[in-house]
Amino acid sequence: MASVESPCLSLAIAPLKAAEPDHYAIWVLHAPYPGGYVHHDLRWTQPLTQAWHNWQSMFSLRSLPPVPRFPLTYTPPAFVTPPPDASSPPVLPSQPTTHTGLLMQQLGVGLWQWLFDDSPIQISLERSQGIAIGQGKPLRLRLEVRDPDLISVPWEIMQPQPGKQAVSLSQQLLFSRTTSDVDPLPLLRVEYSLKILLVLGQDEDVDAQDAKAAPQGDKLLKLEQEASMLADLLETAAMGDSGHSFSTPVACQVKTLVQPTPAELIDHLEAGAYNVLFYAGHGAPAPDGGLLFLRPDAAISGTELAQVLTRCQVKLAVFNACWGAQPDHDDDRAIPRSSLAEVLIHHGMPAVLGMRDSIADHEALSFIREFTQALAERSPIDEAVAIARQQLLTLYKFNQPAWTLPVLYMHPEFNGELVRPLTEGVTEIPDNSPSWIARKTPVAFLRSLSTPPRTWPVQGGIMRVGSREGNDLVIQELGVSRRHAEIFYRDSFMTDDGEPAYFLKDFSRYGTLVQMPGNGWYRIHHQEVPLQSKTQLRFGHSPALEFVIDG
Repeated sequence: MASVESPCLSLAIAPLKAAEPDHYAIWVLHAPYPGGYVHHDLRWTQPLTQAWHNWQSMFSLRSLPPVPRFPLTYTPPAFVTPPPDASSPPVLPSQPTTHTGLLMQQLGVGLWQWLFDDSPIQISLERSQGIAIGQGKPLRLRLEVRDPDLISVPWEIMQPQPGKQAVSLSQQLLFSRTTSDVDPLPLLRVEYSLKILLVLGQDEDVDAQDAKAAPQGDKLLKLEQEASMLADLLETAAMGDSGHSFSTPVACQVKTLVQPTPAELIDHLEAGAYNVLFYAGHGAPAPDGGLLFLRPDAAISGTELAQVLTRCQVKLAVFNACWGAQPDHDDDRAIPRSSLAEVLIHHGMPAVLGMRDSIADHEALSFIREFTQALAERSPIDEAVAIARQQLLTLYKFNQPAWTLPVLYMHPEFNGELVRPLTEGVTEIPDNSPSWIARKTPVAFLRSLSTPPRTWPVQGGIMRVGSREGNDLVIQELGVSRRHAEIFYRDSFMTDDGEPAYFLKDFSRYGTLVQMPGNGWYRIHHQEVPLQSKTQLRFGHSPALEFVIDG
């Protein structure tokens, strides 16, 4: 899990109004070392305009306004020209998979080269990455886009070169957007659990005639069923087997509101001490942060919502609503600081996650499930977004827009911590620190029942078992989860017969089989049980192993 003290490199893109319309300055606003505060002036290029138009024509699910001024005079060609260093022929539209993948890659590489290549900004990035590597931490990369006409550009797809990972997919370069024009971040509560307010507003997919024809009771019943399903998804995901980290997941409480009035929403936020707001429903752009249609007869603006969210110290707001990360427009001109995400950050919200465009229900559910799992395992918010974005890419492929849709904004003073890491005061299970080893933990081990037996010691009072490399015991058998179970010692407990108290906690998808001495086999799933010496365990379809406490 990323440390909250990870070094950070913040960049700003600003138009140079005294120069030509397509001239920009790129500034380093914050760097991990004194010499990293550099700037670079450059022009927006015609090849980048071409790649942006081609990308929009293929991937924009709605009719997004193009980047004004210079791109408006450009007509996209019938095919896409490969990058300059490629020797392959042009890819025609009759090859959809190759064509869409090339479009994604071409714009991603073009944006990276425009922002970094052959400039002092690239040197600052490389040195900042070196500092982060030396500290054994990821580097936070935050981008402030001061030209509202460039907000809709998918900076999240930037990649250094073909075949390299896109910036927003990396867990070593944690990417987010930001803005320096913000209210100060207040002193935030220390959180030890997820407390989520799930709000379902008006469904944007309901046709007006259908809405009139369907009885109001039927519509509310459907929404209540959907809310119940989403609440179960969030609570289950918080306990689930994601394999991101080895820490014990935190508790998760979910409260649902179905089509509340603005007053009801505000009352619940003020009374509940929530740290996360999830909103799903219809949204629309507007100059004051857009509108969220809570119900057919009531809406709340981003500016109005910002007041209560900051007052109630909600750390993270997630919006599954179209246009949440897009600015409003006046004719063909983007209105500055008008998107919902920007408005909330300007008012002092720590983190906001919106969608750049409409996202399908199944894609949103996949993202939310993985995102909640990572948050419950104490990942910082920007790291959790990267993990969930990777899941979207795996399920729906690189050449599809799903993984590009989430857009994360972070307050420049916020370190990304939603739930306090275990290393900062929460001790649910023993760790491998020298102070723990000094307590002379009773020796225990797992051993095979074959001849000759193999043994695996429980070192430092804890053993992590799973199929993923990095576990203390790696078992790559069918039915073994990446993060399957933990065996650990509690020195404050003793069994009835005076035996040292070891425990097994299951995190797996299908459970762990346990056979205590003198008893039959039984399955535990997401439970914690004490372990006696000579207890037999089966992880997935692996052969039985015997747990032994020495002496």
